Amino acid sequence: MADKREADGAEAESLPVRVKIAKTEEDGGREEDGPEHILSEFQTVRVLRDSAREKNIFIHGKLADEEAVVILEKTPFTEDSLPDLFSGSVLRLEMKNDIYSTYRLQAPLLFNEIKTTVVCPATEKHVKKYQRQESYLVEETGEDYQSITLPYLQQHNFSVQWVHNILEKKAEAERIVYEDPDPKVGFVLLPDFKWDQKQLDDLYLIAIAHCRDIKSLRDLESEHLPLLKNILQKGKEAITERYCIPGNQLRVYLHYQPSYYHLHVHFTKLGYEAPGCSVERAHLLSDVIQNLQSDSQYYRTRALCFPLRAEDGLLQRFKDSGRL
Repeated sequence: MADKREADGAEAESLPVRVKIAKTEEDGGREEDGPEHILSEFQTVRVLRDSAREKNIFIHGKLADEEAVVILEKTPFTEDSLPDLFSGSVLRLEMKNDIYSTYRLQAPLLFNEIKTTVVCPATEKHVKKYQRQESYLVEETGEDYQSITLPYLQQHNFSVQWVHNILEKKAEAERIVYEDPDPKVGFVLLPDFKWDQKQLDDLYLIAIAHCRDIKSLRDLESEHLPLLKNILQKGKEAITERYCIPGNQLRVYLHYQPSYYHLHVHFTKLGYEAPGCSVERAHLLSDVIQNLQSDSQYYRTRALCFPLRAEDGLLQRFKDSGRL
């Protein structure tokens, strides 16, 4: 990892700022190696959303005459970088009062890296996805899933071809941390694209099941318990072996609704408030296993709550059906 950081730093000094192209929302929003664009060509149209707390900004604009969304995110500090940061920076005093003082710190170029994601060409869906919107909590019964949600998903036919490419080693094979190749209970484990892998505090990996007929939590039954238990046990063991983080420091969960409809499980560092780890969307895998042990049809019949944004098409379906 240290060697990779050094190589990345050397490359940054010799090349203009470039960014990877992210796959479309229908492809799950992951990054892929693709054509590179120089950000100086980007023409801003409007800021979709920004957060002073999370240190990120989402911008809608044009890139080579195509619609694009650029996401800029400040990278976190790492302990091993502190000596060089302190020794190589310049402080400019802003205010001093007794024991308190504030400064503007000008860090060496090496520490000014900004994680950048580009979606290009971006559709109207992408612009709405990243735009600041009100969210609404939906309570979906088992009947609602069959009559509202499932028909909506089938109509929009969200592609998961990029997932199949990973499982078939056609893409991202070098990023796989662990694999159990069993077609029924096996999975691949790899870093989520939101994690830059430069520090462990925001560790984030995804386990993708080899089984292709499970779209989400709603499809799970007791017959899937061997698969779920295998992911929980071997996923934790693989992360402990690779990153020296014990299993009891990991948050292991599924999303509902998921961002893409192929069974996958999230592994994050317990102290990291990852996007989507809140109670209205995240379901701990250990709880899922216990619920299915008690009732094979638990997730096919029970009501599930999840947030939907104001311009989400599924939210409108619930309104049209008189469920909101």
